[in-house]
Amino acid sequence: MSVTPVSELLDRASSREVVSPGDARSLSSFERVTLDGEGYFLKRLSPASDWIMRAIGDRVHRPYLVWRAGVMDQVPPCIDHTVVAMEVSGEGDDAQLSMLMHDVGAHLVPEGDTVVPEAQHQGFVDHLAQLSAAFWGWQDTVGGLTTMAERLRFFDSANVARELSVADPPTAIVAADAGWRRLPERAPALAHVARTVQDNPEILTVALAATPVTFLHGDWKMGNLGTHPDGRTILIDWAFPGSGPPCWDLCWYLALNRVRLPETKEATISRFRDALERHGVATAGWFDTQLDLCRIGMMSTFGWEKALSDDDELHWWEREVLEGVARQELDIPPRRA
Repeated sequence: MSVTPVSELLDRASSREVVSPGDARSLSSFERVTLDGEGYFLKRLSPASDWIMRAIGDRVHRPYLVWRAGVMDQVPPCIDHTVVAMEVSGEGDDAQLSMLMHDVGAHLVPEGDTVVPEAQHQGFVDHLAQLSAAFWGWQDTVGGLTTMAERLRFFDSANVARELSVADPPTAIVAADAGWRRLPERAPALAHVARTVQDNPEILTVALAATPVTFLHGDWKMGNLGTHPDGRTILIDWAFPGSGPPCWDLCWYLALNRVRLPETKEATISRFRDALERHGVATAGWFDTQLDLCRIGMMSTFGWEKALSDDDELHWWEREVLEGVARQELDIPPRRA
């Protein structure tokens, strides 16, 4: 962890260039910076400018909190978080986080829909399991980090309506609005479960609380991942940190990367479970239950995205969610005809 403020480091920069990452989903600002002959990447954001912070309920700059608490420096050696320094300036929703990172763009997963190499995918899954194992039982002692209820309500009707009202709504919010409108037509039972969980997250959070927790990065999508030549996984954009079930990050990975995975969801799930066991975590007695609950929860968050997907993808999640609701005997009121 650097003790030098970002502003002081930037004063030494020999060049700064504003950039617009193609995979960025927020309205944050970005710069490529050269400092002492090395390349860095600067990201700046605030609740006022970043819809993701508002939707996830972050008014305190959670990435800064976990960095300041030393959590990022406790990740296993197989993961590089890339962060050099962070600094918060200002107050309220205009408080701005400046985050300076090593420029690892050359090693990030390329944009697009190309299937990633099998070895890279295997590394991501194994390193996710190592991260989970390293923080096994981790609770939010930092304070104020992302809760499970906030994760489940990330794209709920209130968040979507608020962000749609701005002058230039984020692309993801426009898509979410369209997807939630379409989901009841394509998969009415799935839409009912998703809305019910959004309205009452305790349907899932209480059951999940009876299963193991770890530290969650919260956004294991290809746009945040890469691989160093030495095999280490690059993991950037720590916007959703908090305590939660390890199967949540797994299901996020499955939901957002489906066209890029070189093997089936079932094979990836088995790979993750085997990796947990290999890294010292016993999975008997809780894994299947937690997986059911996280698949259900993932569709309260991203059911809209599946409504815009092909039939095979939508029906896989619909089947797993409805069967999971039945297996876990969740208190989901009957859907009105």
